[in-house]
Amino acid sequence: MILTFVLLIASACIIYVSCETFVNGVEWLGNKLNMTQTATGTILAAFGTALPESVVTLVAVAFGNTPAHKEIGVGAAIGGPLALSTIAYAVVGLALLATAKRVGRARANAVDADTRRLRRDQIWFLVIFVIKIALGLFMFSLKPVLGLAFLAAYALYCWKELTAEGEAGDQEELEPLKLRPREENPAMVWIVAQTVGALVIIFLASHLFVTQIEAVGPWLGVAPQLTALLFSPIATELPEIMNAVIWVRQGKERLALANISGAMMIQATIPTAFGLFFTPWHLAAPSIVAAVVTALAIVFLQWIFRAPRVLSRRLAYVGYLYGAFAVLLFAVR
Repeated sequence: MILTFVLLIASACIIYVSCETFVNGVEWLGNKLNMTQTATGTILAAFGTALPESVVTLVAVAFGNTPAHKEIGVGAAIGGPLALSTIAYAVVGLALLATAKRVGRARANAVDADTRRLRRDQIWFLVIFVIKIALGLFMFSLKPVLGLAFLAAYALYCWKELTAEGEAGDQEELEPLKLRPREENPAMVWIVAQTVGALVIIFLASHLFVTQIEAVGPWLGVAPQLTALLFSPIATELPEIMNAVIWVRQGKERLALANISGAMMIQATIPTAFGLFFTPWHLAAPSIVAAVVTALAIVFLQWIFRAPRVLSRRLAYVGYLYGAFAVLLFAVR
């Protein structure tokens, strides 16, 4: 177990460093493609960081040889949105509060957020998520066909994000590209190389992190599905969480929140489509508990983002719902 914890810490450190390189590259990529800052976060950054866990879900449900493997894939598809809607948003609030000494208490207490777009994205997510959970409560033969509808929903979301106009001040000054720090306008080939290279390292380090988390589950006496719902989402959503910390530290909360919001839309659609294609998509009690807590988190976030001033402290409170989920999970297992 000592080796397992050493590998956990090492892989987390590698993910953090790689995420710093990734967010730097993806900001330059969005700039080159004339995308707004919000679209850069919701589409480019979210797709890049959500790709590894989507692949993990696909491999589990499509190539898993046992029901346990498919359960892990379904559990990851349900648990991902839960971790993002609770832990990831809470990390933004906590990270901002942690910068109080550097940026001032008044600045740290409030979150710079495009609340209108965040509320809209959350409503989109909640509608899709409710349909996703409802499909898991019934058994019928047309489920695989409905997987195409979830892919179409994500395509429509991307189109709306790409065609939406950015607000004034949406663009910010970029830090030098890490691969070409002396160039004011680096070539696209260097930007793509840095972004893709960082993403590959994030994927490999995340896979190592997830493997160690899966080893911790049996050591704690936790069943595979409970591991998939409780621990694996934290591991697979670690890149989004790391990105949030990095962007908040740079004073770019909008990018951090857009990354989380976009990743939630991916988690609501693409892994669900894979689950519908390759499994019966029948949800057990633990998955339903995770779904209910996720819906409560979205309702709470809607209330937070309707306030005239988004408080970091209130955003951090949403993390308590993940703790409540852990208690409920062990109660219903």
